[in-house]
Amino acid sequence: MSGATALLRDVFGFDAFRPGQEEIVKAVSAGENVLAIMPTGGGKSLCFQLPALMRDGVTVVISPLIALMRDQVRALQEAGVAAGALTSGNTPEETDAVFEALDAGQLKLLYIAPERLAAGSALGLLRRIGVSLIAVDEAHCVSQWGHDFRPDYLRIGELRRALGVPLAAFTATADAETQSEIIQKLFGEDTPRAFLRGFDRPNIHLAFAAKDGPRRQILDFAAARKGQSGIVYCGTRAKTEGLAAALREAGHTALHYHGGMEAEDRRIAERRFQQEDGLIVVATVAFGMGVDKPDIRWVAHADLPKSIEAYYQEIGRAGRDGAPAETLTLFGPEDIRLRRSQIDEGLAPPERRAADHARLNALLGLAEALSCRRTTLLGYFGETDIHCGNCDLCDAPADVFDGTVAVRKALSAILRTEEWFGAGHLIDILLGNATDKIRQRGHDQLPTYGVGTEYDRRQWQAVFRQMMGHDLVRPDPERHGALRMTDAALPILRDQAKIALRRDSIKKASNRRPAVKAMVSEEDAPLLSALKAKRRAFAETAKVPAYIIFTDRTLIEMAEKRPETLDALAQIGGVGAKKLERYGDAFLEVIAGEAARMHPSRRKLAGRSAGTVYDQLLEVQATLARGAEGVDKPLSCSAAQLAKVAQMRHADPQTLEKLLGDRRAERFGPAFLDVLREAG
Repeated sequence: MSGATALLRDVFGFDAFRPGQEEIVKAVSAGENVLAIMPTGGGKSLCFQLPALMRDGVTVVISPLIALMRDQVRALQEAGVAAGALTSGNTPEETDAVFEALDAGQLKLLYIAPERLAAGSALGLLRRIGVSLIAVDEAHCVSQWGHDFRPDYLRIGELRRALGVPLAAFTATADAETQSEIIQKLFGEDTPRAFLRGFDRPNIHLAFAAKDGPRRQILDFAAARKGQSGIVYCGTRAKTEGLAAALREAGHTALHYHGGMEAEDRRIAERRFQQEDGLIVVATVAFGMGVDKPDIRWVAHADLPKSIEAYYQEIGRAGRDGAPAETLTLFGPEDIRLRRSQIDEGLAPPERRAADHARLNALLGLAEALSCRRTTLLGYFGETDIHCGNCDLCDAPADVFDGTVAVRKALSAILRTEEWFGAGHLIDILLGNATDKIRQRGHDQLPTYGVGTEYDRRQWQAVFRQMMGHDLVRPDPERHGALRMTDAALPILRDQAKIALRRDSIKKASNRRPAVKAMVSEEDAPLLSALKAKRRAFAETAKVPAYIIFTDRTLIEMAEKRPETLDALAQIGGVGAKKLERYGDAFLEVIAGEAARMHPSRRKLAGRSAGTVYDQLLEVQATLARGAEGVDKPLSCSAAQLAKVAQMRHADPQTLEKLLGDRRAERFGPAFLDVLREAG
């Protein structure tokens, strides 16, 4: 893998692969069929981009969203890679440039949308340009069990067979059912080599909270992270607009995004979010797979997500650069009722509805977890032996109590009213409130009337919410949301099982806002701000998102390590050869006060072992410039000659003489050879 490691360093600017990347790159480069399930932010794209540079021919990347494709193409082009995209968003000039590069045999990666496969000309084009590998991003879109089904993905398996080339499929989230369908639809009989990398994203802090003035809770959360890029997901279009306005009123730069907006307005919102630092987007899940911004520092859910897979995918948009990121998910009984009714009232067959209820149960189990959330979340994806310390329940363990008696009282009230009422009426019965509705129905005569006075209304609401979260009761759509017991409730009602609940009295929220987590130390913060300003200037000039110049993680490392030379700057993660050449001086000037002075021949070797050898050769040359005795006529090699010597693998006196000429080889040859031998 030495070639892959060199490309990783020189093109992408990374010293080492992330966990799991190297073995996938090796398999894809070797032409194996591959299914790789990796966490969002785990570096999926590199696992097909790097092999594309190692293989002959063109790698076709099938990706679901134009914004995502354009961002990846721009990032590759910045790194010096010949990449292009054929999308409906192209200008005629961009499309012509892609076809010219294809005809000239210069393009290594071609991005296309799955919808393009429906065109009759697509297969002919791909045959003509010499495709040697198909890479499928967001492969879960092929599954009707998944949460982002795209019918055009079903054509990909047929394309693979027609071209007779290997296929590498990538996704961040797929339970066993979805994995099976991906293999069936994309690979058929040719079972791929599967890589299931850990789903753990240890840099993301997980937190849930019961709704208690949700708008204020979101505003408080955003206020503690002012100036950081974030996403707030909402369940309705109207809520995105209202919450975005509230955030702007509170002094944030915020905008809304939903599927009902004009296409141009959505594009403007996407572009602003990609290019502006510190912007908050309040969105429905329409703002989804196209988000490829690595420095999103937080994701909040103002409403409960649809499933545990959707939750994992959505929070995974935070912290893709590996730096710390935070999440907050709010939920309440209305969310649970809505999600249950959406499943029950849908047109899916019974087995699909049962599977969707099970998925929702998994998410509610995470929301109502009594211990570490990461253990619960990753357990769903089949991972055990997790070490967390980065969730709200690890920060402050839940205050748990035996809730069996309270739950049995609530279940008794449901049973004695024949499962015809919602939580509000049932709580009135338990509290002994003689409302007109209770008197009219004679519910003040029930044995359960007034037996729950140990709790107030808010506490009983929390008990009922947790009962729904544990799937002991479900709203019945045919009875206008009245609560009905599930089979899971019967052992508790019969005193055959116990249940633990969180002591959740939904106390009045404290006015004290949580302290913001700084990205760097106080000492390094001014330099990080200056580096961001320099990055923004380059990004605005090039009309690209800021992270395409350098990611937050790269700038943080610059601010902390403060490199003073191009060689040192080249050791920073994310600084490849092209970016070093293009931006090195400007960023060194910010860090050290002046740009590094370096001959262009030496600059090309910055960050490589040959650069160190060049410096040693230069020292030797200075010592011998007037000969061993210091009395001869001055003599020196050109910078270009020294650079060529520094890069020699197997040098000998004859090779040096051919490169340097007789006189220089005689004076410097033996000493140069000593330097090369020591360098190994």
